[in-house]
Amino acid sequence: MHKILITTSGVGSRLGDITKATNKALVRIGKKPAISHIIESYPEHLPIVITLGYHGDHVRQLVEMTYPDRDITFIDVDKFEGTGSSLGYSLLQARGELQCPFIYNACDTICGDASRREIQLMSSDKNWIAGHKHHGSSQYDSYNIRGKFVSALFDKGELDSDFAYMGLIGISDWESFWNILDELYINNSEDSSLNDFAVIREMIDSDIKVEHIELKEWYDIGNVESLHKTRNEFPDQFHILDKVEESIYIIGESVIKFFANPEMIKNRVERSKTLKGLVPTITSVSKNFYKYDFVKGNLAADVITPKLTHKILSHAANNLWIHKKINEHEAYTAGSKFYYHKTKERLSNFWERLKIKDESEIINDELVPSISDMFKEINWESLFNYEPTGYHGDFILDNMIVDNNNNIILIDWRQDFGGLIEAGDMYYDLAKFNHNLTVNHDIINNDQFTVNDNENGIKVDIHRRHSLVESQEEFFNFVRFHGYNEGKIRLLTAIIWLNMSPLHHYPFDKFLYYFGKYNLYKALKFIKNGKQEKN
Repeated sequence: MHKILITTSGVGSRLGDITKATNKALVRIGKKPAISHIIESYPEHLPIVITLGYHGDHVRQLVEMTYPDRDITFIDVDKFEGTGSSLGYSLLQARGELQCPFIYNACDTICGDASRREIQLMSSDKNWIAGHKHHGSSQYDSYNIRGKFVSALFDKGELDSDFAYMGLIGISDWESFWNILDELYINNSEDSSLNDFAVIREMIDSDIKVEHIELKEWYDIGNVESLHKTRNEFPDQFHILDKVEESIYIIGESVIKFFANPEMIKNRVERSKTLKGLVPTITSVSKNFYKYDFVKGNLAADVITPKLTHKILSHAANNLWIHKKINEHEAYTAGSKFYYHKTKERLSNFWERLKIKDESEIINDELVPSISDMFKEINWESLFNYEPTGYHGDFILDNMIVDNNNNIILIDWRQDFGGLIEAGDMYYDLAKFNHNLTVNHDIINNDQFTVNDNENGIKVDIHRRHSLVESQEEFFNFVRFHGYNEGKIRLLTAIIWLNMSPLHHYPFDKFLYYFGKYNLYKALKFIKNGKQEKN
């Protein structure tokens, strides 16, 4: 029997901010992290060895939570960056667990099903290396073949080679492999480029036969450009906005959420108890992950109608937005922190980053005052003195499932409201819902928004399905029927857009900022025109 070696110890610096808060093996491809695609491509009876280094605990948690029945051994690598670190060094740390034939699979190399079948057919009593014909060898290590054997290996930059190397090898002469790697490391322990490819070169120079496998399907996630290409090749995906410090996966029949901040996991798990019956039951928890069963049904965003809008709002009013007893001072403090201080801080950072001056300007042919001046018109006390209720925190259509029994299941709830866990403001949920009937993931992903500026001012516009327009009309009918404060909802919706703007990519961030500013102006006019001020 042979084993599988997966190295995840490296920093993954070529992916930039994507790996700022976690390991590149956890980058989402389709619905799953990269390492899941690799693990699941090998037979379940084969033992797996995984090296850990940069954010290695994240990798360990995810793998242990997802594959509790598989034979997986973790190897902690002490030097995974800086002097003395290299892929070769990481490989050597796994030597004790690999005194047998093994397959080495880099964590940034994913192969398609057809390629995997080719690997399974390769006997474990042969040395082999996998390559791809159609990738530019100048960007990858590469090699030539003679017949079925590798004849020469080249470092990156070679323009005339037969195959690009994939980061995937099979080793039957494992004693030779480890002895060569050990000697290479001893001779130059500070060589950061030392890797498996260098060992294969020495094996060939020593007349050890290495066969070649040409793989038709190779997905590389080692850099930003190749990651985007790979993601486009996977049809099994869902559209969410990527965030540096959190992610979501669907693996098998489970949904797994990741947060770099353990406090967010702790609070979400705690909040799931107060939302019992409204959200899925959490089945497993670790420091940075929690898991719950996948809910089969339709995303509300895909099937929204005025009738479904009414059903969702009625369900929330009867089961979620229930009055909660809480200390008035704590509630006030949370409201001021959540609505005012967070908004001011984010906008200050946004103005500084984009070099935007907070001033009056023409937006959609209206003279809109500066945000600072409009903030002076807001009755902040009315926002801080809310009636504490149960709440979701991100009450949008993309976080609601209509299951096969036509029940509403809420997912992806938020961890707190200004630090409060047990209570929040139902008006924030209502404003988030109103926001999502105007701005949703499909609109963002399809670039169905515009923001333009010229000497005549700024123009912002958004294009949405008619079902969303009709559903928003039903939303405000519901609000008026129940006597909710429509002005407050419109005001908070605009504040939400302003809050979101610093968190997103260009030009969507610019759109959200000016769209939020314009709608803040309209909301204040709505309130000034004598609309109701009920709670």
